[in-house]
Amino acid sequence: MRHLIIICCLLLGLASCSHSPKDPVKEASLPAIFPDYVDVTVPVGIAPLNFGMADDAFDRIDVVVKGQKGGELHANDGECAQFDLDEWHALLEQNTGSELSVTVSALRDGQWHEYQPFSIHVSADRLDAWGLTYRRVAPGYEVFSHMGLYQRCLADFTETAIIENTHVPGMCVNCHTSWQTDPSRFVFHVRGDHGATMVQMDGQRQWLKASNDQLGGSMVYPYWHPSGRYCAFSTNQTRQGFHVVKDERIEVFDLKSDVFVYNPVTREILTDSLLSTPDWSENTPTFSPDGRTLYFLTCRQQDYPIHYKDEQYNLCSISFDPDAGTFGTQVDTLFDAASQGKSLTWPRPSYDGRFLLFTLADYGYFSIWHEESDQWLLDLQTLEARPLDELNSPRADSFHNWSKDSRWVVFTSRRADGLYTHLYLASIRPDGTATKPFLLPQEQPRRYYEASLYSFNTPDFTLRPVDFDDHAAAREILSDRRDTTVVK
Repeated sequence: MRHLIIICCLLLGLASCSHSPKDPVKEASLPAIFPDYVDVTVPVGIAPLNFGMADDAFDRIDVVVKGQKGGELHANDGECAQFDLDEWHALLEQNTGSELSVTVSALRDGQWHEYQPFSIHVSADRLDAWGLTYRRVAPGYEVFSHMGLYQRCLADFTETAIIENTHVPGMCVNCHTSWQTDPSRFVFHVRGDHGATMVQMDGQRQWLKASNDQLGGSMVYPYWHPSGRYCAFSTNQTRQGFHVVKDERIEVFDLKSDVFVYNPVTREILTDSLLSTPDWSENTPTFSPDGRTLYFLTCRQQDYPIHYKDEQYNLCSISFDPDAGTFGTQVDTLFDAASQGKSLTWPRPSYDGRFLLFTLADYGYFSIWHEESDQWLLDLQTLEARPLDELNSPRADSFHNWSKDSRWVVFTSRRADGLYTHLYLASIRPDGTATKPFLLPQEQPRRYYEASLYSFNTPDFTLRPVDFDDHAAAREILSDRRDTTVVK
């Protein structure tokens, strides 16, 4: 029996040794891995960047990570390199403002291959956010199926639902945002038979009519004033059109849209004739960080759906007095996209007031369906804009938001497969240049992203988890109790 135990131990030892690289072929190239984390910049505190080989022909991966300032990790877990959570965080802390060197070996047809090492840069700019919020939805058009608003801790892989439409079957929850990443003020929109716009402030919820008869449309695309006293919306009569050509699927346009500001304390809706013109569509408003300017889109109203490609939005602004709750008397054009044969959408100013990030497409404002859509950055000091080539890809790069310290952005992209939008993060340097974006980490990234039938959209950073009673909210949605508003 003793001899049998010794033999079994030897066999187990040999089996475990066979998983480690032995006599590897030295490759002159970098490894092709998924996700592509080669030469990316990450913040301290981010979840482990687990990855595998992009080629299915490889059976196993072995990864050694060494910190320039010290520390080392080793992962040999099979087809995916998975790093210990605590050890990963400790390594990043130790190498803040420095680099990690990553050496990958992979097993194919019984032969190990060792690739050239690559770097992961650990930024000195910490990510001042607990996590992300986003909508996850199947890529349908009319039936909402299973979808909802979710939040994800960035330090690990924990995802929880804020609200799902399983609580309110057949409905859609969308257009959510918090107050400069602070979820103590939170808003989202509900579409369907019991539609509403929900405004939550310090745990107290208001349910406003989904379609306001006095405004002539829904209350969507919200953005909080930096004081938290107001929330800007646009009111849209949205329609969908479907293409018959193979490279395009759907177009979203508005028969009419205007911009207004809502005061949740007084429940007053602040309007102005300059933000509600009969021949122009005003859309997707945002406030400047000092709260004294309202940015918005505008385009000349078209005969839809015939002239949908003539729907080209410019970026405009109007002054706003938060003390009086009044608007200025002049609208200024900050970026004339139409003169370039383009359309601008989703303006998002950095919270430090330095830049404004927007998406540029050929036409329309629903850029998530536009393969040509790209990220652009406007310098608010010089009003010069440029494409952020560091972030862009040949496929749709669209909706985006800033971290509170204005050093990180999250955005959606279809670059992985052209069909589903995924979330990418990148750092914006003080000079306006960006680091290489990286895909939101997952514990088993290939299994997660290849098995997922959902698209991510409307992402935003959040300072802490959103405190929201989804069961109580579902009952309130179905009750059809709606708070009254006054148009001022």
